[in-house]
Amino acid sequence: MIQRIQSIWLLLAAACGFTTLIASFYIGSSGTLPVEHFTAKDNLLLLVFTVIAATLSVVTIFLYKNRPLQIKLGFAALALSIINITLFFVGIKKYTSGGIALESVAAFIVPVFIILAIRAIWKDERLVKSTDRLR
Repeated sequence: MIQRIQSIWLLLAAACGFTTLIASFYIGSSGTLPVEHFTAKDNLLLLVFTVIAATLSVVTIFLYKNRPLQIKLGFAALALSIINITLFFVGIKKYTSGGIALESVAAFIVPVFIILAIRAIWKDERLVKSTDRLR
């Protein structure tokens, strides 16, 4: 299971997803308030979607015997990670000044890792189907 490349991609997606819980996405201030670090823990909906997407990536690793389900769960995790990025940008509208933090790369790279994993799972499924034709 870990020897497959999609397992590595999904593990990296989960690690980056959980990293967004503690790493700053945006550093800014509202008016006269001091500088704040905006993370996924600052918004309840963002927190829930982040945890579900990262957990879904981990769970998908262990479903290696059921590749069609793996692909469906991969697309679900991809949709959740894109929703996460959207929620991050909606959440930074409350700040009047500031900038996107360097650690925000973790949020942007999660969908990339999930897409790479889905692609590898799809290749495995095609390989299995092609060997079934030969029997």
